[in-house]
Amino acid sequence: MSKTDNKCTSSNALANYLTQQLSSFELTLLSVAQQQQLASLISASSFIGRTLQQQPHLLPEFYDPHTLITALQYNTDLHDNLNTQDEAGVFALLRRFRNAQLCRIFAADILQLQTITDSLQRVSQLADLTINAAYNWVYQQLIEQWGTPVDDQGNAMPLLILGMGKLGGGELNFSSDIDLIFTYPANGDTQGGRRSIEHQQFFTKLGQKLIAALHQVTADGFVYRVDMRLRPFGDSGPLVLSFAAMEDYYQEQGREWERYAMLKARILNPDGVHSTELTQLLKPFIYRRYIDFSAIESLRRMKQQIEQENRRLNRRDNIKLGEGGIREVEFIVQTLQLIRGGRIPAMQQPSLLKALQVLAAEDILSAEHAGQLREDYLFLRQVEQALQGIDDQQTQTLPQNALLQQQLLVALKFEHWSQLQQQVDAVMASVHQQFKLVIDTGDEAEPQELTLGKLIWDSEQPAQELASQIDWLGPEQAIELIEQLQQFKHDCQKRSVGPRGRDLLAKLMPLLLYMLQQQHAQPSVLARVLGVFRQVVTRTAYLELLFENSPALQQLVLLCNQSGWLAEQLARYPMLLDELIDPAQLYQVATAADFRDRLRQYLLRVPSDDLELLMETLRQYKQAQQLRIAAADISGALPLMKVSDHLTWLAEVIMEQVVELAWQQMVTRYGMPANASIEDKGLAVLAYGKLGGLELGYGSDLDLVFVHNCASEQPTNGGRAIDSKQFYLKLVQRVVHLCTTRTNSGVLYDIDTRLRPSGNSGLLAVHIDTYGQYLQQEAWTWEHQALVRARAIYGSRELQYRFGQIRQQILSLPRDLSKLRQDVIDMRDKLRQHHGANLDDPKHSVGGIIDLEFISQYLVLGYGASYSNLYQYSDNIRILDAAAVEGLLNLTQVEQLQQAYQLLRGAGHRQTLAPVTLPSLDSLLDARQQVEQVWQQLFNPA
Repeated sequence: MSKTDNKCTSSNALANYLTQQLSSFELTLLSVAQQQQLASLISASSFIGRTLQQQPHLLPEFYDPHTLITALQYNTDLHDNLNTQDEAGVFALLRRFRNAQLCRIFAADILQLQTITDSLQRVSQLADLTINAAYNWVYQQLIEQWGTPVDDQGNAMPLLILGMGKLGGGELNFSSDIDLIFTYPANGDTQGGRRSIEHQQFFTKLGQKLIAALHQVTADGFVYRVDMRLRPFGDSGPLVLSFAAMEDYYQEQGREWERYAMLKARILNPDGVHSTELTQLLKPFIYRRYIDFSAIESLRRMKQQIEQENRRLNRRDNIKLGEGGIREVEFIVQTLQLIRGGRIPAMQQPSLLKALQVLAAEDILSAEHAGQLREDYLFLRQVEQALQGIDDQQTQTLPQNALLQQQLLVALKFEHWSQLQQQVDAVMASVHQQFKLVIDTGDEAEPQELTLGKLIWDSEQPAQELASQIDWLGPEQAIELIEQLQQFKHDCQKRSVGPRGRDLLAKLMPLLLYMLQQQHAQPSVLARVLGVFRQVVTRTAYLELLFENSPALQQLVLLCNQSGWLAEQLARYPMLLDELIDPAQLYQVATAADFRDRLRQYLLRVPSDDLELLMETLRQYKQAQQLRIAAADISGALPLMKVSDHLTWLAEVIMEQVVELAWQQMVTRYGMPANASIEDKGLAVLAYGKLGGLELGYGSDLDLVFVHNCASEQPTNGGRAIDSKQFYLKLVQRVVHLCTTRTNSGVLYDIDTRLRPSGNSGLLAVHIDTYGQYLQQEAWTWEHQALVRARAIYGSRELQYRFGQIRQQILSLPRDLSKLRQDVIDMRDKLRQHHGANLDDPKHSVGGIIDLEFISQYLVLGYGASYSNLYQYSDNIRILDAAAVEGLLNLTQVEQLQQAYQLLRGAGHRQTLAPVTLPSLDSLLDARQQVEQVWQQLFNPA
C-alpha cells in the first residue's frame, strides 16, 4: 500500500470514528464554530468524548475557550462536597471530578490555550487536590471510630504523604501512576474514640482506605493508580512508618538509588511543624554537604541499567523509556542534583525544570545545553500528554494503529505521521547524545593487537592455508577453528545482518580471535561463543555492547571456556550479556539483602499493573543473578556450601515477591480475606527438600507446602467476594501459575507441591492446624523424613512460630528404632528401583547423596525424642554436627560423611556447569564407600 493510501485509510478511520462519536450529542442548537470546536476535541480524544457523554452538564464549558479557562481556574470546594457523602458517593464524586478536570486540561492543550508547563502543573495540582480531599475524608471517618492520634502536646497528628517522581516534581503526566510514601510523626495511642488503638494501626488503616479511595476501579473509573513500592523495604515493608523508623531505615539501609528517588519527594499535605521535621530528617540522607563524588559509581551502574534495559526491551518508539527518552533527561538532571545539590541549596527541590534552570545559572550545564535539554524535554512531555489524553491510558509508546496516529496528529497539530516521527527521532537522538556525556562509563576498549584476527576474518583462503597462523593450536584444531569462523561468516551473509551489523562484526571478530589466543582456547570454546553470536547477530545493540565493552567480550570468552551450561544460558537469553560489562560486579559475592535490593530495583522500573512484563522481569532477574553465582562458583570466589546458600537466598527472595504479587492481584479481584492485613497475610510458605535444606542447585525445582490460619467462613471484603478459605486456594494457584508459566524467558521455577497433606489429592493451601493434625495422625514415615528438611521461608511470625512448634512435636516423637530402620531402608530401595543405581549418579547411586540424607533423617527421627538439638537445623551438615555432639556418630564418621557430602554435591554442581571439571571417579568412589560403610553400621548392625 502506498503512503497516499495509508493516509486515506487513516483519515477515513478518523472520520468514521468522529461521525459515530458526534451522533451521541445534540448539535442542532450549536453554532458552526461550536460544532467545529467540539469535533476538534473529540477527534483528538476518545476520553473527552466518553466523559462528556457521561457528564453532559459539562458540555457548555467546551464550546467557548474563555469558559473553559475559567472552569480550569475555578477552585471547587471538593472537601465540603465529600463530607456530605457515604463511601460510594465519595468514590463516585472523586472519580467524576477527576475526569471532568482532566478533560478541561486536555481540551486546553488541544486548543493551545496553555503551554505544556501549564498543563503539567495543572495535572499535578489536580492530583494534590483529590489526594488531599480523599485523605481528609478518610481521616475524619477513622477519627470518629478510633479517636485522634496526638503528639506529646496533644495536637492532632497527620499522616504525611510524600509524592514521588513526577508528582513530587509538580510535573505529573495526564494518565500516570502516583508513587507515594506514608509516614507519621511518632508512635502512641489514639485519644477520644470509642476504642483506642496504636498510631501504627490507625495510620495503616488510613493508608489502606486512602489507597482504595484513589486506586479502586468502579463504574466511574479510578482517580489514580497508586504505587507504594518506593517505601522503605518495598512491598514487603509496612505500609506506614514513623519518622523514627524512617530515619533509621535511611541511615542504616538506604541505597544510592533511594537517594536518587528521594530527590523528587514532596509533602503533599504539609502541616507546618511536622512537615519541617520530616524535611530536616530526610535532607541529610539525600544531599551531602560536599560535592558527592561517592555517588558516581552507583550512578554509573544506574546508567548502565538504563542502557541494558533499552537493549533488552528494544523500546525504540517509547518516548519515556527508550533511548533518548524522558527518563534520560531525568537522569541527567537528577544525577547532577545528587552530586552537587549539597553545596547548592537552590538545587534541593523536586522540579526538574527548576533544577535545570539552576544548573544553567550555576554554569554546571552550559546555557546552550540546558536550553536544548529543556526544549527537548518539553516536546517529549507534550507528546506523552497527548498520547495519554487520547484514551486515559498510561502509555508512552507511539501507536501503530492508524486511528490512534490520526488522533495524535490532531492533538499535536502535525499534518503527517512522518513529520511527527522525524521530530521525535531527532529530539530523542539529541537527548541521548547528552545522556552519554553525563557520566563516563569507561566503555572504551583498550587497544589490542588485531592484525592476525583481521587477516583470518577477511581472508577467502581455505582453512588449511591459514592454519599455520594459529600458533597456539595444533594443525587439525587450527583448521577446525578457522572452518567454524568461515561457516559463521557464511551464515551471516544469508541473514539480514545489515550494514551496521557487518561493520561491527568486521571489528568484533579480530578482537574475539585475539582473546581466544590470549586464553589458548580450544575450537570448542569458539563454537560456544559463536552459538551466542548467532542469537544476537541481527540485534546490533548486543554486538555494539561486546565491541564497545572489551571486558564483556573477555568475560564471554572466559565463561564459555569454563562452562558449556553458561554458554547455553547466554545463547538462550542474550540479555544476560549485560551482566558481563563489569567483571567486579559479576564476581561480587552477594548477600540475601543484596538479592532483595536488586530485585526491588528491577521491579520498580516495571509498571505494577503490567503482569506480563513483571513475570518476564522476574525470570530475567533470576537468570542474571544465577549467572553471577555460577561465575563466582567457577572462578572459586564461592565455595560449594556458599553456592547453595546463594541459590537458596535467591529463591527465597523471588518467592517473597511472587507471593506479594499474587496477593495484590487476588485482593484487587476479590478483596481482603477475613482477619488478614497487608502486614499479616495469614499465609506461610514452607520449603522442603533442597530449598528447605539450604542445598539448592542450579536446576532445582522447589518443594513447597502452603499453610494459612484462616478459620473464618466470612467472605472477602471486595466487590467480587468469595469465601476467605477459597481465597487462599486461589492465592496459591496464582503463586504456582506465576512461577511455572513459560514466557519468552522460560519458567521461573518448577514448583512441586506433592509433599502437602494427602499429596496430590490434598488441598493446595491447608489450615495450619489441619497440617499439624495430618502429620500427627496420618503421615507416613517418609513424610516425617521430609519434615526434617522443612523450614518456613515466608509468612507472619505467628504462623512461622506455629510451624516450628509442629515440626518440633513431630520430630521429637519417640519411635521404634527397628521399624524406623526398616521404613527408611524400604524407601531407599524404592527410590533406587525408580532411578536406577548408575555409578556416575552422585545422588542415587549406592553411598550417594540420598543415602547420606537418609542417614541424617534416621538420626533425627530415631533420637530426636532424647536430643533436641538434632532437629534445630534443616541442613545435613549441622545435623551431622549435632549427631557428633550427642555421641550418635564418632568424629571420624562425621568428618567422612561431611567431606563425602560436599564432594558429591560439588559433583552435582559440576555436572550442570562444567562436566570436564568433575572430581575423579576414584575420589567419588571413595566418598560413596565411606557413606555406605556408615550406612551398614547404622542399618545393619551386627
